[in-house]
Amino acid sequence: MILDLYFARRFLITFLGILLGFVAFMWLVEMLEHIRRFEGDDIGLPQLSYLAVLHIPQVLYEVTILVILLATLLMFVTLARTSELVITRATGRSAMRSLMAPLITSFLIGLAALLIMNPLVAATSKLYEREINALRGEERVVSVGSDGLWLRQGAAMRQTAIHADSSNLDGTVLYGVSFYGFDGQSNPTFRIEAEQAELRPEGWYLSRAKKWDFSGIENPEIEAEDLAHLVLPSSLTRDQIRDSFGTPSSIPIWDLPGFIARLETSGFSARAHRVWFQSELARPLSFVAMVLIGAVFTLRHTRFGRTGLMVLGAVLAGFLLYFVTSLTHVMGENGQVPIALAVWSPPIAAILLALSLLLHLEDG
Repeated sequence: MILDLYFARRFLITFLGILLGFVAFMWLVEMLEHIRRFEGDDIGLPQLSYLAVLHIPQVLYEVTILVILLATLLMFVTLARTSELVITRATGRSAMRSLMAPLITSFLIGLAALLIMNPLVAATSKLYEREINALRGEERVVSVGSDGLWLRQGAAMRQTAIHADSSNLDGTVLYGVSFYGFDGQSNPTFRIEAEQAELRPEGWYLSRAKKWDFSGIENPEIEAEDLAHLVLPSSLTRDQIRDSFGTPSSIPIWDLPGFIARLETSGFSARAHRVWFQSELARPLSFVAMVLIGAVFTLRHTRFGRTGLMVLGAVLAGFLLYFVTSLTHVMGENGQVPIALAVWSPPIAAILLALSLLLHLEDG
C-alpha cells in the first residue's frame, strides 16, 4: 500500500509539473498569436493577455492526454535510472502490479478533468467567444430554446428577429417562421408569418406568407397582405448560422444532453455535439491508454540501452493514437461510422493492445 501511494504521488507530481510547464509555454504562444491576429487594431497588451488567459484552458484541455503520456515516460525513465523498478521487482512485485497506482491516478485525473476542468473550459470558452465577437463587432445570431429557434439579422438601425418552430440541418430552411422588424429605437415596424422560409443569395424566400405593417397604421390587420411568395433581404449566410452555435466545448458536460435534445428538436444535426459528449465520457479511458502505451516502452531497466529510442517510440505511438482518435471522431461527426464505435473503439483497442504487449514482455 505504501509503495502504491509512492508511485501515485510520483505520477501526480510529474503530471502537475509538466502541466505547469505547458501552461507557461502556451501563454507565450497565445500572446504571440493574438498580437499577430489583432495587429493594427487598437487593443492594448493587458486585453491581449486577458484573451490569451481565456483561451489557454481550451487549448490545454485538448493536449492534456499528451501531458499524461509525457508524465508516464518521465516517471518510468526516472524510476528505471534510479533502479527503483529493479528493487520493486526484487521484492516479488510484478510489473503489472506496479502499474496499478499510475493507472488509477490517471483515471482519477480523467474524472477530475471531466467534472471540474470541463465546466471551467466551457465557461472560459464562452467568455472568449463573446470577447472576440465584441472586438469584431459581431454577435451570435442563433439561439436554440425549448420554444424553437431564434435568429437575428440586420444592422444597428434596423434589426429583424426570426422565430421558427423547426429547420433543416444547416438552418437555411425554416418552418413555421415569424419575422419581427424593429427600427433603431426598438420600435416594431413589421411582422411576417410564413409556412416556410429558405435562405437564398438574394435573401429569405418566403412561401405562403402574411405581412403586417406597423408604420403609422392604427389597425395593421385591415391592411395586412397575404402573399404566395415574398423575398426579404438578409445579411445572414449559411456559415454565420452554423458558426453561431459555438463549439461543443463551450457547453458544460451536464448541459450537453439538454442542448442536444433542443438542437435536434429544432431540426439541426447534433452529431458533432454527440461525438464531443461521448468523447468526454471516454476521456478517463484515454488517459489510462496513454499510461499503458508509455509503460510498454519505458517499463524496463536502462542497462538494456536504447532508452532514447524507446521514448521516441512511445511518443510516436501516443501521437498515432491521438491521430486515430481524431480521425474516428471526424468520421463519427460525418455519419460514416456509429458515434459509439468512433469514440470508444480507439481507447479500448489501445488498452487491450498495450496490455497484451505488457503481459508478453514483462510477465510472459
